Amino acid sequence: MNRKLRMAMIGGGKDAFIGAVHRLAMNMDGQVELVAGALSVNPDVAIESGKMLYLQPDRIYTDYKVMLETEAAKTEAEGRIDFVSIVTPNFVHFDPAMLALEKGFHVVIEKPITFTLEQAKQLQQKVQETGKRLLLCHTYTGYPMVKQARQLVAGGALGKVRKIYVEYPQGWLSTLLEKTGQAQASWRTDPKRSGKAGAMGDIGTHAFNLAEYVSGLQTTHICADLNTLVEGRLLDDDGAVLMKMNNGASAVLMASQVAAGEENAIKIRVYGELGGLEWKQEDANTLLVKWLDKPAEIYRTGAGYNGSFAKHNTRIPAGHPEGYLEAFANLYRNFALTVQADTDGVVPAAECLDFPGTTEGVRGMAFIENVVASSQSEQKWTAFEV
Repeated sequence: MNRKLRMAMIGGGKDAFIGAVHRLAMNMDGQVELVAGALSVNPDVAIESGKMLYLQPDRIYTDYKVMLETEAAKTEAEGRIDFVSIVTPNFVHFDPAMLALEKGFHVVIEKPITFTLEQAKQLQQKVQETGKRLLLCHTYTGYPMVKQARQLVAGGALGKVRKIYVEYPQGWLSTLLEKTGQAQASWRTDPKRSGKAGAMGDIGTHAFNLAEYVSGLQTTHICADLNTLVEGRLLDDDGAVLMKMNNGASAVLMASQVAAGEENAIKIRVYGELGGLEWKQEDANTLLVKWLDKPAEIYRTGAGYNGSFAKHNTRIPAGHPEGYLEAFANLYRNFALTVQADTDGVVPAAECLDFPGTTEGVRGMAFIENVVASSQSEQKWTAFEV
């Protein structure tokens, strides 16, 4: 392929937080260009947003269905799109993703992958049927030191994993912010648009994904407790989950959006027979590894001693901070390189294939379903059903 991948975006118009992040990420490596968009359900906002992004007038749409039908009819010479990026609230993930796949497009989608577990399974089946690629944007797996942590664990450096602690405290919903008209708070706390979980669906899924990604393990049983601490809120804003992993290890997960004063303090610790490691987003360039019988080590982004996966996802020399936007861009770049390899009939490198997809999406929705059910149950431990 001797051109950039062509992307259309659904949602993410004027003043939308995550849409702007996606556009920054897809632009960072010069692999992708935005050529079309149905950027809002509000026609005026959709048109204005398209103009602000300098899209051609005939590729600014006010209906994503019309966009997908029109773009699917285009030829390569007419600039037919390669993939669709879906950055809408949770309840508008499934339908556009299914239609995009049916029209022959690859898909990038915000997490959680769908509104329900059943939808996630249907979408996974559609991906398998079409042979198209799907990227699910679990941002934190894109950090170089998270990939280094995963590679160390997978290589047996820590021995058998015994214990995992993962936490994601935020404080931005410490008041009833949704009643002020704040857009992000309004839809994220609305069960009709967000789903059956609040904090656990929004950020608990990130913590869960990070725990399974770094450890290489899968959850088999859980014991959950969800709380709604701000009076008048419709969904949980705080919770904790005990987890049993498929190698016998135990894990503790905490997610809260009422931890006053916290920003996005996601952190993971993994302990094995021989040592442990620790990574936190607030010092994202550092991976701390502690050994049972020797001094602790500090791994740093950009250093030559890192493994191939960390190196592949590092852009700049050591000492220059690489953060959230770069991690997000790593997801887009790996996805783009994989799609390009597929198009060229080449097997993608393992480092390129290392991005979240439908497997992580289904497990994330299963996490939401199981945690809510466990919290409502009188039974102490419940099996993790997928």
